[in-house]
Amino acid sequence: MIRLDEVTISQAIVDTYFRKLMDNLELDVAIVGGGPSGLVAAYVLAREGKKVAVFERKLTLGGGMWGGGMMFNHIVVQDKGVRLLEEFGVRFKEYQPGYFVADAIESVTSICAAACKSGATFFNLISAEDVMCRDDKVTGLVLNWSTVEMTKLHVDPLCIRSRYVVDATGHPAEIVKIVEEKFDARINTPTGRMLGEKAMCAELGEDEVVKLTGLAYSGLYVCGMAANATFGAHRMGPIFGGMLLSGQRVAELILREL
Repeated sequence: MIRLDEVTISQAIVDTYFRKLMDNLELDVAIVGGGPSGLVAAYVLAREGKKVAVFERKLTLGGGMWGGGMMFNHIVVQDKGVRLLEEFGVRFKEYQPGYFVADAIESVTSICAAACKSGATFFNLISAEDVMCRDDKVTGLVLNWSTVEMTKLHVDPLCIRSRYVVDATGHPAEIVKIVEEKFDARINTPTGRMLGEKAMCAELGEDEVVKLTGLAYSGLYVCGMAANATFGAHRMGPIFGGMLLSGQRVAELILREL
């Protein structure tokens, strides 16, 4: 029987992690935010053979889906999004015609597993504090540990290059804000500025989040609530069909370009 050695365990983790990091310094697509739309986008892109990595600030993936509505850990998906639950093997029940309920924990873990198995790479506890830019195009991300950001330590970041970046950071639309503020750039909205999300209206918000998924700036796509925040659409609460479809939509748009 092999005797376990603590240093060998440490070597295995450090060596494997840094091999992964080195292999992902050049990407087809870098996704910031591991919520439902970011996860689905990663799944679709990796399934089609693209080199994609997700950078998530928090310890866990899944965004707001974990807590369902007000910490009641179930989610609602309308009929348009049910086929994606089926694709991920998530069980659901029809509550009323057109309203389908699924367990939030099963939903998150099933989508995460599918994205991992499709070939997407995940880095949690990493924040995107800036973007790289060449010739007025977003060309990558400037990354640091989330703990550095939280403790406000003066530690310089590292960078990754990517052909396209996806802002899937949810309500804050953090990457779009960086581009807007640091470059004084005109976002692809009627005013050239972020419009901010509107009040709750599930019916409108669920349609808008898919329709508005797209290019916010050269090299930078938005999906999920980041799209609604960028283009001035409504929020929709704990119904997630639009989020899943938005992730699929942004992947399809990028695949056309790639």
